[in-house]
Amino acid sequence: MEFDVFSYVVLPLLIFVARIFDVTIGTIRIIVVAKGNKLLAPILGFIEVLIWIVVIGQIMGNLSNWVCYVFYAAGFATGNYIGMVIEERIALGIVGLRLVTAKPATELMKRLEEEGYGLTYMDAHGMRGPVHVLYITLSRKRLNDLVKLINQYNPGAFYTIEDIRMVNKGVFAQSNKDKMGIFRRKGK
Repeated sequence: MEFDVFSYVVLPLLIFVARIFDVTIGTIRIIVVAKGNKLLAPILGFIEVLIWIVVIGQIMGNLSNWVCYVFYAAGFATGNYIGMVIEERIALGIVGLRLVTAKPATELMKRLEEEGYGLTYMDAHGMRGPVHVLYITLSRKRLNDLVKLINQYNPGAFYTIEDIRMVNKGVFAQSNKDKMGIFRRKGK
């Protein structure tokens, strides 16, 4: 019995790589759909399904080749991971950060204003007494910088972060990428 290099090495590797691409594209497509991008989502979906059809055709043509099954599944898992890493790096979208602190936030607010962040501040009453609440809407690309500032000026503050689908007007700190048009908002 002769070992078929194409069927048991080359084809499974091609299936593995193709699955990485189609699942990575699919992961990003789902995020783009959630962000409401009506142009990019269908293009990504078309490419994703085209790759999937070619790959599944190869699987169906080689049903007795268990190596293809293993590489198909491994490509799927790897594609999920790579898609999540890519999405995290490109940081699409807008988030809202709500900060609640019993400690006065005057210094933090001053620094945020210096950095160009728009914020809304209010006094409130929490379970243990008076608190200060800050609302900040920003590009996800700036989120790590904002969290560092919060931890520097107000360590231990409670905050939540939420994805926002659309923003209308407001004051936003812009990174260089934002200024190049990657971050767009309505009303500006």
